[in-house]
Formats: sequence, C-alpha cells, structure tokens
Amino acid sequence: MSRLLPGASGDPDASGHSDAADAPAYGSRPAAAPAHESRPAAAPVGRPATRPAARPGTALLTAARRTVTTALLLALIPVVAAVLIAVTVLGAPVSLPSRGPWRPSRMVCFALVYLLVDLSGLLAATALFLRAPRATRERRAAEAFALLARLLAALRRSAERLFRLRVETTPAPPAAVRTTAPDTPLVVLVRHAGLGDSFLLLQLLLTEAGLLPHTVLKGALRADPCLDVLLGRVPHCFLPPAGHTAEDAIGALAAGLRPRDALVIFPEGGNFTPRRHRRAVDALRRLGQYRRAARAARLRYVLPPRDAGSLAILAAAPTADVVFVGHAGLDVIASPRAAWSFLPFGGPVRVHWWRVPAAEIPAGDAARSEWLLGQWERMDRWTAAQAVPATPHA
Repeated sequence: MSRLLPGASGDPDASGHSDAADAPAYGSRPAAAPAHESRPAAAPVGRPATRPAARPGTALLTAARRTVTTALLLALIPVVAAVLIAVTVLGAPVSLPSRGPWRPSRMVCFALVYLLVDLSGLLAATALFLRAPRATRERRAAEAFALLARLLAALRRSAERLFRLRVETTPAPPAAVRTTAPDTPLVVLVRHAGLGDSFLLLQLLLTEAGLLPHTVLKGALRADPCLDVLLGRVPHCFLPPAGHTAEDAIGALAAGLRPRDALVIFPEGGNFTPRRHRRAVDALRRLGQYRRAARAARLRYVLPPRDAGSLAILAAAPTADVVFVGHAGLDVIASPRAAWSFLPFGGPVRVHWWRVPAAEIPAGDAARSEWLLGQWERMDRWTAAQAVPATPHA
C-alpha cells in the first residue's frame, strides 16, 4: 500500500546513512509480518540492529563535510560577536528610553550562544575520543548521550533567559513515559511546529524523562558539525539511506530498541503551514484515498501524518509502547520573521503527552493507519484548545 513518507536529501555519513528533509516522497512497504514471526534481536545500546556497509569513499566525504562545517563555525563566531556588539550599540538609544525588548540583541546573542555551545561540544567530543580512542560503541554512545543532554540543557537555559522561555508539561515526563512498564521501549511520535521544537523535545527526553532518543532526523542538521559528530555515535537514521529503502532503515533502527530507548519521529515530515496542509490533502486525493483526505482536510492545526515510517516502526518493534507529543506556543514562531514579532515569549510553551500501551495498538497496517490518524485528530483538538489568534491554522 502506498504511503507518504517524509522526504530526504543529503549526503551519506560514514555508516551509509544520509539525511532527512521535509519534501514529500512516495514509498511503499510490505505488509507487516505476522506476530509469530521472529523479529531481529535487539542490538546493544549505541547501535541499530543492522547497519548498512559503508560505501567506498563515504568516510572521506564525511571528513570533508565536517572539516568545511567546522571551519565555517570558527569563522562565524567572531562575525556574530561583532554583529552583537553593533546591534546592541545601535539599538541602545531606542531601547533604553523606551525600555524596549532589545529584540535584535537577544536574537543575535542567542545565535552566538548556539555557536559557542556547538564549539564546546565539538571540543568535548574530541577530548572524549582522545581519552579513550579504543572505547566500545556502547561507551561512545553513552558519552555522546550525556554530552548531548548537557549541550541541549545549556541552550534551553539560554532561551529561558533571553526569550523568557517557560515550558509547562502535562503530565510530568516521568509520569507520561515511565508508568506501568518502565522497562518497555518507546516510540515517540511528535507534532512538528515552530523553530527549535525538535531540540526542545530531545532535551526533555534526555534530561527530564531519562530516556535515550534514537532519532529520525532531517538532513539540514548535518550542517551543524557538533550534531554531525555526536549523532554519528548514537543510534540514528538519516533518510534516504544508501542502498536501502527508508522503511527498511527506520525498521532496523526500531528493531534495536531496548529498555529506556525511545525512537523519535515527526510523522508530519515538516512544520505545519496552511500551504503544506493543502498539499498534503491534495496528495491523498491523488492517491485515491478520498476518505482519508476528507478527514485530513478537517485538521486545522496539524498536518496529516505520513504513516509509512510509523508503520515500519510498529512492525519492527511490536512490544514498544507509543507516546504522542503535542505542543503549543512554539508554533507561532514559524519563521525568522515570526520570531521577530513574537520573541520574547509572552506565555508558556505547553507540552502534552499521552501513552498508548503496545497491547492497545491494533494489528495490521490498515487498522494502524486509521488509528494513527485518529490519534492525530486528538492532537489537533488539543492544539486547537491551546491556540492563540497568531497560531498558524488551515
């Protein structure tokens, strides 16, 4: 059955993976295996169940990419620091008498903090490698997760001070993700809306929920040299993979889930915009899925989920519980122009979780597809209840 997949673009890394992007693509997946069939054995923490063999020259391309992005990072830091000084001096005559929000200074300061955190992460990752060059994959993954948690926490603290970011989570993350079955792996399906939502979600999972996120990521993140290095040391999936279908790569990542692991995916494939919503509904109609298109058209604040990746995950990890994550507040920051208008934040960013045990997930792709759309309808209703006039909607 044909499904919409999150599209992907980018060059492969040393492990043969490559990068995910927002553009829609079409894919098909085989029917889910019957429950009695054997599944791939869980892989050790820090590696997927299966990894494609690296193609010749891939390691060289990866080294070249990281050299270029690191050089750009080093060049950008003094430039952004100079811009910060300039906008602060030039804006002072206006902002001081009016007690204005110092918006240009705040935004440029956060950009500088991001670059400095990125550089510190690169240096720390290098130090970890030099300290134990022959460390096992499991140790490297544990160190990378710990370092990533510290870096994301530093960025969140900066956003709290500069942009008055305040996060309200219901229920509290431990109650949402670690009740009833604390040793059960999780599949986390997240609404995608607003700048920085993926970073905030990963920070919550790592530091507040105590989970290890295995993430399906966009290729644009490869331009960040620190993320490029750290994500190469933990389980991840960049799409499209070299020599494999997207569903095979995502399924292999899911098959390696272990207790405290959480596979994170954004089924919408991109941030919500009214234009993307119209395109998604039109695509479903072109596929002849008129009933699904009619339901998708009634969604006002979320995009209909592209379920091929989610179905592949559920087939490969049948014992995993599913956690759905909605959020509101970041969605008004849909572009740099919107960031100029709505930062600092005037209210809290609300995050809402709910968990569905594996035993309550229907069997079969068709039933799971309908169930997933139903969960997204629930997310749309929750988002509508939190919406403000500036929230983008269909």
